[in-house]
Amino acid sequence: MITDRALAPLDLTRDLDDAARAKTGEEAINEILRRALDALARIVPYDLATVFRLEPGDRLTVRAGKGALFTPQVRQHTVSLDDFPSIREAIETRRARAFEAHDHTGEGDPFDGVLDFPPGHACMVVPLVAGNHAYGALTLDRAKCERYPDTTVQLVEVYGQVLGLAIQNAEKAEALERLHDSDHAHARLLEAELAGDAVNDASRSPAMRDVLRKAELVAATSTPVLIRGETGTGKERLAWSIHNASPRREQAFVRINCAAIPPSLLEAELFGHTKGAFTGATRDRAGRFQMANGGTILLDEIGELPTELQAKLLRVLQEGTIEPVGSDRTSRIDVRVIAATHVHLERAITDKRFREDLFYRLNVFPIELPPLRERLEDLPRLCEAIMREQARRTGRREMRVSKAGLGKLASYAWPGNIRELANILERATILSPSREIAVETLHLPDPEPASYSKTARDLGKASTARDTNKIEGWPTLEEMQARYIRQVLGETRGRVYGTGGAAEILGMKPSTLQSRMKKLGVQRRD
Repeated sequence: MITDRALAPLDLTRDLDDAARAKTGEEAINEILRRALDALARIVPYDLATVFRLEPGDRLTVRAGKGALFTPQVRQHTVSLDDFPSIREAIETRRARAFEAHDHTGEGDPFDGVLDFPPGHACMVVPLVAGNHAYGALTLDRAKCERYPDTTVQLVEVYGQVLGLAIQNAEKAEALERLHDSDHAHARLLEAELAGDAVNDASRSPAMRDVLRKAELVAATSTPVLIRGETGTGKERLAWSIHNASPRREQAFVRINCAAIPPSLLEAELFGHTKGAFTGATRDRAGRFQMANGGTILLDEIGELPTELQAKLLRVLQEGTIEPVGSDRTSRIDVRVIAATHVHLERAITDKRFREDLFYRLNVFPIELPPLRERLEDLPRLCEAIMREQARRTGRREMRVSKAGLGKLASYAWPGNIRELANILERATILSPSREIAVETLHLPDPEPASYSKTARDLGKASTARDTNKIEGWPTLEEMQARYIRQVLGETRGRVYGTGGAAEILGMKPSTLQSRMKKLGVQRRD
């Protein structure tokens, strides 16, 4: 008589879970089945244990097997459920079943023609089902002519349920891994198309070639990089290109704009938070640094980082650890930091708006991106790249800028740089009646003041005003904004809110206006 033995479902579950964690994909399923059949041999005696997978067309194919009778012929064996309704019934009812000699009358034995079992041999079918998905069946056979006892059948049925769940989890993990790999590859392709491989870009501008040379050199390291340049010069694209050329390119590239998130939320966004850390924190949430672990984080507009967070960022850079909001535990991270700014940080240090020690931590390898007016040699190539990207994004036909149009573009000073160029070209593609963008469809802003009357190239070569963000004799944009806001506040007698208030006149939200006033140093006069 076959006797049953003790079964430890928890031990089995842990063993199969360890197998799934040890490997991924098909290897994980192979390891799960190997361990499962090894464990089963310690519980129930068999000469052949076979795992069948249910395929389309209601056919069972051998997925794995073990035992003295598991031969190459058995490995190639297939079974049709139409020929074996007893096996179909076991799978559909999700109940394991031990067979006797009379049970095979009419339909025969599943291994007829492959193995020569005696009539009445010990045989059991165990469904492998999880949720609504039937993976297949496990069969146990012995050459001895005695029936498996009911208690053994019940225990192995539970075993089959655990094994079915383990297989399902491994298949889901494999599907998620494939989806992740596919999404990662697709995201990298899109980023490459949109950003361009700037590190290997054949720029004709000496200034830009120097930038790309530096970027290529620093990409191979984990050294912090500080990218400086005017608005619209492509700082984010250069940061992505450094990441893409680095050993971390297979890991995450995470960007955060330090000026776009309210200061009250920025700390949690950077470092994460725990459940209950503040109102609305219903669960633990990872921050951008945790998301970038192993990869690269771009701290865009670092010059706008609130002073109260600068000390915490400094500690992250010094110690390589973060502390989520609401937690007293630190976590170690490995993140390559790239910072970008258009702000004159040395002036911000003088004005006590930026920590000097943080500046030196970030400014290990500075890269200065030249404005468009200093790299006009690249204007034709940039126009071609922008037109290609716009055609791909909008579905419209690809266009090109005429020679005369390029001449007109070269005569402009480009305060908004490449971003402004892209906007002007997109407007021109809408207005142009043909595939060639002519001069009359390129609507440039009004000419700049006298200091901009030179050719853009001469201005770029002569200008040292980039360091001061100011052309000699002319106010900066921020000074003009502050002057205008003061004028409007004078008209409203200091009233910001309500009908006829300064916010309504300026077309801004009151909270936005107050933030702008604070940034520009404009005092409200009641």
